[in-house]
Amino acid sequence: MQEILLLEDDEALNRGITLTLQKAGYQVTPAFTLSEAEACFSRNAYALVISDITLPDGSGLDFGRRVREAGSTYLIYLTALDSEADMVNGYDTGADDYIAKPFSLMVLVSKVNALMKRLNGSANGASADFKNLMISGDIQINCQEMKACKDGKELPLSKKELQLLVYLWENAGRILSKEKILDHIWDVDGQFVDENTVTVNISRLKNKLGTDEISNVRGLGYLWTGNVTRT
Repeated sequence: MQEILLLEDDEALNRGITLTLQKAGYQVTPAFTLSEAEACFSRNAYALVISDITLPDGSGLDFGRRVREAGSTYLIYLTALDSEADMVNGYDTGADDYIAKPFSLMVLVSKVNALMKRLNGSANGASADFKNLMISGDIQINCQEMKACKDGKELPLSKKELQLLVYLWENAGRILSKEKILDHIWDVDGQFVDENTVTVNISRLKNKLGTDEISNVRGLGYLWTGNVTRT
């Protein structure tokens, strides 16, 4: 059974999320303070961390950075901070998803299920996205190792950013709508995801790659304008 660490200081909400995820088949460790979550994380291995950001004893963003530095644990922020700047700050720490309150528990379960399916696919060697080397200009993706490099230097991409880049490259020259990107990368119906999610992640990806080859076709979506080869 996959284990989830839930950091949420609102006791009623924490209980509600815990019970919902347990009914969905997950083992959940509830934590109500940053120090409690850090102690749990240091003792156990978790497949996923769900964390609030505004906590009584510190910032969930700092905890998120430690989670990301520690390894490949998935990370979802669940917070009342819902501006685009807040989302950017969350994704900057390496978050795989960012959910603004108020939210639907069913949506949260759908997002958790989507992440866990990707985790299972990766563990079984079943992911179709990561089978070879993809190259575009001075950027290359080692799909087997799930790493992207530019000029021989590894790029600090999150899982979602890497999946987004692979999807753009697999469809180089084709316009991908926000809805298609949401369905493919976040694996849930687009209506359940914040409308800024794609925009924020595209912007972050462009900045990290240092390229203008991700083009925004107004009203239609995004496309990769460069040539892509596989080896």
